[in-house]
Amino acid sequence: MTEQHRINLEIYKLLVQTISEANDLDVMATQLSQLIVGALGIKGTALYILDPEREELELLASAGLSTNYVNKGPVLVDKSIKIESNRKPVIVSDAHTNKKLQYPDKAKEEGVRAIISHPIVMRGKIIGSLRLYHSQPWEPSPEEMILVEALSQNLGVALMYFRVANAMLNVKETVNDIHSVWL
Repeated sequence: MTEQHRINLEIYKLLVQTISEANDLDVMATQLSQLIVGALGIKGTALYILDPEREELELLASAGLSTNYVNKGPVLVDKSIKIESNRKPVIVSDAHTNKKLQYPDKAKEEGVRAIISHPIVMRGKIIGSLRLYHSQPWEPSPEEMILVEALSQNLGVALMYFRVANAMLNVKETVNDIHSVWL
């Protein structure tokens, strides 16, 4: 794999396999984060879930990033990497010269030079963000961006699955509680 093409179909297949075989959201997110960093040879990654009431991105999992960096402060939707209406991916090829970052000094301290931020969408609504961090300037190829988009879509489906599975578990527990009262 060349330095220019970090993401390819073999890596994508492995990432999707991790998502599709998961039984637990937190475990899946942690494994996926670690796998992304190792497979792509990048500095780090983070998976965020949107809290629509506070308009903040909450960290679900990360790998390769320091605790200081991931706890740098609230990641506000309107101040974080500025995304046009929060629906388009953002590529920060060089964080040292780009003005789109909410915490540029923290990125510099962390050694982050490039960031790809891709929204995670579920049924047409933004529910989170997948972010890839690199210690060198990085201009991803169009093919790499297609694969990041497809990975983000798979994450959206997985998040929907886990949301439905949790709702069904809650319904089952409620029915069991009601049933035990009637017996």
